[in-house]
Amino acid sequence: MNAPRIISGLGDIAADYDALLCDAWGVIHNGRELYPGAAEALSSFKANSGPVIILTNAPRLSNVIPLQLDRLGLPRDAYDGVVTSGDATREAMHQLADKKFYRIGPGKDDGLFESVDITMTTFDEAEAIFCSGPNNDTHETPEDYRGLLAEAVARDMPMVCANPDIVVKFGDQLIYCAGALGQLHEELGGKVILGGKPHAPIYELARTQMTALKGTPPKRVLVVGDGLDTDIRGANNQDYDVVFVAAGIFAEASRGEDGRLSPARLEAALTERGVHSQFAMEELAW
Repeated sequence: MNAPRIISGLGDIAADYDALLCDAWGVIHNGRELYPGAAEALSSFKANSGPVIILTNAPRLSNVIPLQLDRLGLPRDAYDGVVTSGDATREAMHQLADKKFYRIGPGKDDGLFESVDITMTTFDEAEAIFCSGPNNDTHETPEDYRGLLAEAVARDMPMVCANPDIVVKFGDQLIYCAGALGQLHEELGGKVILGGKPHAPIYELARTQMTALKGTPPKRVLVVGDGLDTDIRGANNQDYDVVFVAAGIFAEASRGEDGRLSPARLEAALTERGVHSQFAMEELAW
């Protein structure tokens, strides 16, 4: 594969595309504040090229995300819609709807758990796990769940994982996501069901939404993201062109000693994971 073309902003390539799927955490914001230039980049693409869908692995339903983005200062006219891993997970739950579930996940994810018509029970009585993340994601690690997950695997309990992300950057702190628990569950020999990026269900929902907005299916979709194993791999799986943004969890792996985006380091990181990116930029900009 060729090394990614370094661009200064979406304006360099927007004319070649008619829809945008943009990651949120690590691209638009860091959990605490909006990145400079992000709002302008999304608004300008929307005005000049086509619909903008925020595609996030948040383990919540899409209807709560605009409120979060409001608090961070992203204008609602900067994007057309939101599709979440929570949305895709709810669809994936149908295949296990007859099972009794044990919940792992904080109170902030109550909306997702309450939206699915399933039976929740104690761990001793459960037949499967529904996980949206550690119960206390600012302090807990996957190791806090090793014993519980080992017992779950011994009982042949599958896990529905509402967020494939392993970690996200909250301000300057890296915190574990549901994907880290799913990864451990799988390492222990368990089955994990995922609907978010890089898996197909979330893109199917996004295509439906883009088609509704345009009136016809988009032919030239551009993806923007910072996660090599989620955003970039997901775009590759869907045969979409993708822009890697070096402001998120792979910032260190993609930058040189001068702190700038390094084509050589980024190409090495992409090659190591068996993925490719057509474009790359320092941060989301127009």
